[in-house]
Amino acid sequence: MKKIVTYGTYDLIHAGHINLLRRAKSMGDYLIVGISTDHFNKIKNKQAYHSFEDRKLILESIRYVDMVIPEDSWKQKVNDIKEFDIDTLVMGDDWIGKFDYLKSYCNVIYLPRTKGISTSEIKRGISD
Repeated sequence: MKKIVTYGTYDLIHAGHINLLRRAKSMGDYLIVGISTDHFNKIKNKQAYHSFEDRKLILESIRYVDMVIPEDSWKQKVNDIKEFDIDTLVMGDDWIGKFDYLKSYCNVIYLPRTKGISTSEIKRGISD
């Protein structure tokens, strides 16, 4: 079984998120999604609209996602890759190069973002 992992905040789920999850799932048999906990978001100076539990519930309802795990720190990726026997880490291309250090543990693939949509743009549009 080929296992894929990806990480993110996954707040205000949109077509870009679904596209990334669909493409990631197509690369293997089992997709694990690590989502930033509320505490980790504070460390990253991010604030999600939805709580961790709500974001987890939403992601678990998406057909491409097989398992959702909490992401508590930047450092846990190596442990997750080992623990879950991950073959490939998939991230959006806005992270190009940032996770190359993981190539000694698994394949690392950066996928192009869906043009014209992002959570930041949605939040700006809502506040205008």
